[in-house]
Amino acid sequence: MPKAIPQVYFKQAFADEAIPEITVLSLPAADPERPHGLKYSLFYGKNRSRLVGHDNERGKGDRRHIGPIEEPYVFTTLDRLIADFHDDVRRMRQRT
Repeated sequence: MPKAIPQVYFKQAFADEAIPEITVLSLPAADPERPHGLKYSLFYGKNRSRLVGHDNERGKGDRRHIGPIEEPYVFTTLDRLIADFHDDVRRMRQRT
């Protein structure tokens, strides 16, 4: 059975110990839940708490998390996903 292929991985620690981490895998085949053929998890948090996230967990589809709010995310391209995540992280860092 073919395996997912890593596309993007990035992890950084800010001076305040907040961590953004991006993991994107290319799937062997697209499916109805992931028609773009990607599995992804973009996480930004501190002290093991997620402050911002974008993911596509099975059964939930493409999602965006801002604090405790979870909402659908309209995936268009990988570049846009990463840009949207960075924008959300920047806004969150300005608030805290």
